[in-house]
Amino acid sequence: MPAFDEELFHATTIALGEVAAMIVGPPGIGKSDLALRCLMMPAGPMSGDVAKLVSDDQTLLRLDGGQLIASAPLTISGKLEVRGLGILEVVPQAFAKVALVVALDGGVPERLPKRPLATTQVMGVEVSRLALSPFEMSAPAKLLLALVNVMQFTVFNFDK
Repeated sequence: MPAFDEELFHATTIALGEVAAMIVGPPGIGKSDLALRCLMMPAGPMSGDVAKLVSDDQTLLRLDGGQLIASAPLTISGKLEVRGLGILEVVPQAFAKVALVVALDGGVPERLPKRPLATTQVMGVEVSRLALSPFEMSAPAKLLLALVNVMQFTVFNFDK
């Protein structure tokens, strides 16, 4: 019997260093597009890292020692769907620890959300949650800012 549980989620996941944001929402809402914009912009003074793709459209989550580990199913590793261009090859990050769920539900994000961010449960693990409008010009910057912020206040065991 494996030492961890795995589940497949309809999500696109990007990482800064070893920490990931899982972008969720209905089909066609802009998960891949938002990820692409994050990959194409520097994280700036917030972090020395640049965003990397973990998985597009389907993310495999493994629960290991109370931590959520995201990776891509082998069949789609390193592939990113870019509407108008097709499926592109990108250098993927093999896995990352999920610290943030970015919900794209088409609604208007809160103007002044509570701090720290709201949370949601994923496979029994409490994870910070951010609601975004995917096609707002500032959406990639907001996602990266939130991920850097969550990284500063989340304790991970990186030996796993």
